[in-house]
Amino acid sequence: MSPAQAPFRDRFDGGRALALRLGAFRDRHDTVILALPRGGVPVAFEIAKALDLPLDVFLVRKLGVPGHEEYAMGALAEGGVRIVNPEAQALGLTDQAIAAVAAAEQVELERRQALYRGGRPLADLTGKIVILVDDGLATGSTMRAAALAVRRHSPARVVVAVPVAAESTVRELAREVDEVVCVMTPEPFVAVGLWYTNFDQTSDAQVRDLLHQQGATA
Repeated sequence: MSPAQAPFRDRFDGGRALALRLGAFRDRHDTVILALPRGGVPVAFEIAKALDLPLDVFLVRKLGVPGHEEYAMGALAEGGVRIVNPEAQALGLTDQAIAAVAAAEQVELERRQALYRGGRPLADLTGKIVILVDDGLATGSTMRAAALAVRRHSPARVVVAVPVAAESTVRELAREVDEVVCVMTPEPFVAVGLWYTNFDQTSDAQVRDLLHQQGATA
């Protein structure tokens, strides 16, 4: 598929399409949207605006294979959760190599946490319905880490919402969270960016601006 034929113009467009699938959560006082930065923030912004729900970020970092960083071997999430995919062992990666990647990503996670929240703590998620949002799911490692970390906050439900995902990843995640909402699961999937005409990287400044518009910044 060429970029001109992609179903979503950009992440905002993906968010608007996803909001139509999440109408049951409109105006619910027990529901909060947590975006996975940076790409999940424009998607979540549109959902929060359409459904009049509070928006915040939940910090997660992919652990890339050394030398092939685009391939995820796992993920970290705020709160100290770390997931390593079983495939990492098959790649011959040592515990020390994985720990080195995790340490570097922890530094970036903490930088973003300070930049996006400015010292403001994460909202109390106890007893809440938490909707975790990203721009898409390939392996699902980062979303899986986010869901595990959010579970530590004793929410009532954890819902994963994305515009596009690999069908196998949706099936796997559906066993780990309460609900997965996805607009499309094309096969072959290949990569998240294939399904967006514009998949330019979201900047820190854009993240801060969108959070500020929704009243989520300190």
